[in-house]
Amino acid sequence: MAVVFLENLKSELDACRPLIKELHDVYDIENAAEKIEELHEKAAEPGFWDDPEKSQVVLQQTRNLEGKVERYNKFNGAADDIEVMIEMAGEEDEDTQAELVEEIKAELDKLKADLDAASLETLLTGEYDHSNAILNFHAGAGGTEAQDWTEMLIRMYTKWADSHGFNAKIMDILEGGDAGIKSCSMFIEGENAYGYLKSESGIHRLVRISPFDSSGSRHTSFSAVEVMPELDDNIEVEIRPEDIEMEVYRASGAGGQHINKTSSAVRLIHKPTGIVTACQTQRSQFQNRDYAMKMLKAKLIEIKEREHLEKIEDIKGVQKEIAWGSQIRSYVFMPYTLVKDLRTGYEYNNVKAVMDGDLDGFINAYLKALSLGKIEKN
Repeated sequence: MAVVFLENLKSELDACRPLIKELHDVYDIENAAEKIEELHEKAAEPGFWDDPEKSQVVLQQTRNLEGKVERYNKFNGAADDIEVMIEMAGEEDEDTQAELVEEIKAELDKLKADLDAASLETLLTGEYDHSNAILNFHAGAGGTEAQDWTEMLIRMYTKWADSHGFNAKIMDILEGGDAGIKSCSMFIEGENAYGYLKSESGIHRLVRISPFDSSGSRHTSFSAVEVMPELDDNIEVEIRPEDIEMEVYRASGAGGQHINKTSSAVRLIHKPTGIVTACQTQRSQFQNRDYAMKMLKAKLIEIKEREHLEKIEDIKGVQKEIAWGSQIRSYVFMPYTLVKDLRTGYEYNNVKAVMDGDLDGFINAYLKALSLGKIEKN
């Protein structure tokens, strides 16, 4: 029996080889070493560090190339090691083979999972895909129900960020009157955070038995999620000072005594479009304004690209209604359990796992469909 398992494992390993070869071609391993050497020579030139901005670009290019070469070598080496393990196991007695099969299977499963993740990353080819992400949440139709749903979504994305080693931080929050959250801005820091989370931009619909309705009737609620990339400081976005209205107010969330005693929170209103951004989590008004301005620039760039506009001034600020007919995903808690993405058709019946941050299936399906041209970017 162990021999049959070993043959199956060998077949699974053989299926991994084309994926490794594909990464070899995508990473352009043949030319990567030469490019790395050229960048090292450039870094050794006199006066290289005199221009910090250019030097950082060169160093980042070097790290990216070296990371790709290291990752490819790791995959190739792991596949070779597993092949050797299978060959050695074939020479052992049946009892020893049975023990080795479990060890080989664990190594092979890890290789397959790592290859899937690497293959997915190759789909992140957008200009800002590598960036950190800014998420804005807005409760829609449904009153207290929608505000509670918004709070559930905030928790879901926080859990997703934690499971991927990303850092999630609340920048601004407006609590509901009775329960839940009316609106919230969240910053998620990590490589490719925007590339993954851009799939989440849109209206999210919840169907469940309301915990706020004593009659136990079923309710439908909506919440909007906006996803934007954090822009590098060297990306210029022209915003006229006279187009910005700034409001200051006292922060309402956690942050210690200082944050609640001073009017340090900042809200920016872009008058031509009606776009509003806010930040209240930093200690000074200046820092909060800086973060709010970053969010505003990111939002303007995101709309400009999505609507294929030539300049910021062309943005009309039209917002989708947060209600029926415009949702991207439905989360059904009752009478059955199912989460379904209406763009890709991907569905998952473990609602609890999804609400605990298990979103990778939806993200993967979106990125693959986007790369094949089956859907358009939100």
